[in-house]
Amino acid sequence: MLRSEGRRPMPEEIPVPPWRRPKKAPPRMPLSQDRIVDTALGILDAEGLDALSMRRLAQELKTGHASLYAHVGNRDELLDLVFDLVLTEVEIPDPEPGRWAEQVKEMCRSLRRVFLAHRDVARIAIDRVPLGPNGIMGMERTLNLLRAGGLRDELAAYGGDLLSTFVTAEALEQSSRNSGAEQNQEQAGMFADQLHGYLKSLPPAQFPNLVHLAGPITSLDSDRRFELGLEIIIAGLVAGAGEGADDGDGADDRVRTAGSTPAGS
Repeated sequence: MLRSEGRRPMPEEIPVPPWRRPKKAPPRMPLSQDRIVDTALGILDAEGLDALSMRRLAQELKTGHASLYAHVGNRDELLDLVFDLVLTEVEIPDPEPGRWAEQVKEMCRSLRRVFLAHRDVARIAIDRVPLGPNGIMGMERTLNLLRAGGLRDELAAYGGDLLSTFVTAEALEQSSRNSGAEQNQEQAGMFADQLHGYLKSLPPAQFPNLVHLAGPITSLDSDRRFELGLEIIIAGLVAGAGEGADDGDGADDRVRTAGSTPAGS
């Protein structure tokens, strides 16, 4: 004789144990150009320029790399935007005609600090004209500062470009020497010592200047070299101050206040 088995009635609702509950994904932040650029700068600082690709950026943002192109045209445009963002950190003072030369030095020191604070930004800057909104405002404020010294037009225009190129090149040299830190610095120090010894060993009658200047030539004091180079350029600009100024161009026309202290802010 078959025995029927009855089913036990199930409660209408049994709570799921907490360890079995599906984890809710955190809400995604909406993708925007600002968020993309901020994230790209973070990757640049942490991993360097060679690691910054659209695919790596998408991975960091937890999105498909194709979705980035709705906000940024390509990697080159991304680098333009990152560079322009970094330039907001550069301090360019409002002109004080009596101390314009010292103010130009302060501006250059600020630019160098910013370039050294952000890994490989000098590599980005070396072949770019800063035409983003912050960059172009920085150019305007730089020229405003130079014209406050009474520089003629050509000298102010080329002087600004020369200062930017000098600071960028100096920062690029120092940052490349510092990349990989201890090993690279040790190798650089060994080479400098070898070069110093070699220059000192040259026949002094034939190479009196190389022998005499072996120390300064092989110095690795980047701060000292930067200050000397800056002093040389500023001395040339000071020598040209007031020469050939346009007739009728008063200080009020040459010097215009261009907003707050940080460039482009």
